Amino acid sequence: MPSIEELLDKVRSYHPSVDARMLERVYQLSQEAHQGQLRKSGEPFMTHPLGVAMILADMHLDPASIAVGLLHDVIEDTLRTREELETAFGKEIADLVEGVTKISKLSLEGRTFGEAAAQAETYRKMLLAMVGDIRVLLVKLADRLHNMRTLEHLEPAAQQRIARETMEIFVPLANRLGIGRVKQELEDLAFRYREPEKYQALVDKVENERRLSASFIRRITVMLEKAMSENAVEARVEGRTKSYHSMYDKMRRQQIGLDEVYDYVAFRLITPTLKDCYAALGVVHNLWSPVPGRIKDYIALPKRNGYQSLHTTVINNRGQTFEIQIRTEEMHRLAEEGIAAHWRYKEGGRVEMDERTVRWLRQLVDENREILDPHEFMSSLKLNLYPDEVYCFTPKGRLLSFPRGSTPIDFAYTIHTDIGRQCTGAKINGRMVPLKTVLSNGDVVEILTTAGHTPSRDWLATVKTSRAKTKIRQWLNRQEALESIDLGRKILERELRRYRLNLKRLIASDQLAPVLQHYGLGKLEDLFVAVGFGKIGARNVATRLLPPEELQKPPLEADGGGLAQRVRKVLGLGAGVSIKVRGHDDLLVVRAKCCNPLPGEKIFGYITRGKGVSVHAENCPNVSQLLFDSDRKIEVEWAAGKEAKQPVRISILTEDRAGMLAKITSRISDTNIKQVKANTFENRKGLIDLVLEISDIAHLESVMDTLKGIDGVLEVERAAPQS
Repeated sequence: MPSIEELLDKVRSYHPSVDARMLERVYQLSQEAHQGQLRKSGEPFMTHPLGVAMILADMHLDPASIAVGLLHDVIEDTLRTREELETAFGKEIADLVEGVTKISKLSLEGRTFGEAAAQAETYRKMLLAMVGDIRVLLVKLADRLHNMRTLEHLEPAAQQRIARETMEIFVPLANRLGIGRVKQELEDLAFRYREPEKYQALVDKVENERRLSASFIRRITVMLEKAMSENAVEARVEGRTKSYHSMYDKMRRQQIGLDEVYDYVAFRLITPTLKDCYAALGVVHNLWSPVPGRIKDYIALPKRNGYQSLHTTVINNRGQTFEIQIRTEEMHRLAEEGIAAHWRYKEGGRVEMDERTVRWLRQLVDENREILDPHEFMSSLKLNLYPDEVYCFTPKGRLLSFPRGSTPIDFAYTIHTDIGRQCTGAKINGRMVPLKTVLSNGDVVEILTTAGHTPSRDWLATVKTSRAKTKIRQWLNRQEALESIDLGRKILERELRRYRLNLKRLIASDQLAPVLQHYGLGKLEDLFVAVGFGKIGARNVATRLLPPEELQKPPLEADGGGLAQRVRKVLGLGAGVSIKVRGHDDLLVVRAKCCNPLPGEKIFGYITRGKGVSVHAENCPNVSQLLFDSDRKIEVEWAAGKEAKQPVRISILTEDRAGMLAKITSRISDTNIKQVKANTFENRKGLIDLVLEISDIAHLESVMDTLKGIDGVLEVERAAPQS
């Protein structure tokens, strides 16, 4: 068991001004909180947080991270609370401990992941999206590494599960963060427990080879050092054999034996400058022949996690092949420590970073993210690598990803279209919530359904996923088409009856076929939809069926103002409007309630299913929310003639003065006021809503100008009509 003194010495080696007293107090609280607890090995539990803190110190992390390493299990496994930690050590440390606790609860145990790579990748993204501070993940990686080092004390089934989880989740995370040392050790430990027989066989074989290769490594090291010195290239030489897992993985992928693994033995040349890297590569290739196709320049083209190095595989005069990696000291530190290499502590807690590390960080959080100020790096480690995604579980543990802002309706449609259509409620983490509730990372979502329930048009304003929007639109379109068929049939029957025609007989005798052909329609239902939709007038159909002399005969019913007016009466749509559709005769036209356009306003028509042409003002706020198809927009214009006055709601923000309402109503006494509503607020302001009878847009503008000129009136605006 390491001691607190050893830990402090290690932290002081890279951060001389560390607050040692703070870390000692953290250690004391953790020790007291875990008093009496034992690990599976029988050791005191405190060996674990100390081990985690030592790993974090090896990564040269800041004092807050070291403190969190000592405290990371306190909230989860003891009676201590977050509030106690914040009181004792401040908000930063308490937040970090709480963050580690939160992601520790998202174990894969009991989840239906299996070996599904896509699910594991989604889970990793969720972890990255959940943490507000990247140090939370670094502590979690250290926690996992220490647990893997002591995994032999668990049952075989638990070893298998934890090793699988490590390979699926934590090894790729370490790789994404560029922490090579942690990634390599986690891989080897997971390999050991996942495939113990293959691991042991490889260990035995490698150890035998390693004894034979020790002298080879010494000999090549001496040759490299001598060649670098003779060519005035400064370089430090390291010789090594590769990790067990990397060798096994290469042997498995390439179906080769250990003797065919080129880079089983590898060397590193670590230089002070970039220029020395390429100079060293030239010296190496003068010394031995390079293997064609085995030279890789990761300095010019770094890996996604920021790794930079020159790689070459060479063959000596004895036919032995080996890999040589060439990099600067800074590149080496980055390869070993990843994101942890991006900060260094000077006297007074100052952090220094160079442009290369800033560039690496910028790549990590994606090229289009705002560059972080290196001098504020330690206080700005808010690295949400997947800011536009949210990750949630089904009750059975399936993990799904959604655009941020998604709701249970999106969740339901992702599971199945029928579940989405019949969705009537949702539970998030066991609690009933409204369907418009925004999903958060880690939520467990259960959808409640009712047979026969159907989607609401309002859902379109709530959902975020394209699947949900498409499925809802498709259902609404189908329903509206069915309604249009029924309405179109009724309208056509009514109009044909006026001209002594029977629709059923026309259908039975196939006399409507020429009409369908004329309009380019495939079947009778298409004609009904077009009539109900308002695209084809019922009278136009009659003119196609009757000779001109028959059309001259008076219809059986009085015109009564035209078919559109009669249908409007049947549908209960009220009086007509003085608006006409350009190029069409007698189409049903309805003024949209959302904007209630006035004569003189710029307008456009929108063909609705079942209710003819809906006329909107060009600046209507609801236009963008319509199920807009370009072929459903139609040109309309105000017809000549006087139209009945329309109710228009106006909102007036005023100072809270005595007699304000009387002053307003007296100034517009020539305009009929249908409704008045007034409220006052604590900030000495008042809001007056008036519903006025307005004849046209010029009348409205005149009234609003009059109101704006009243002393005490602050703002005047036309408000949306009340539904």
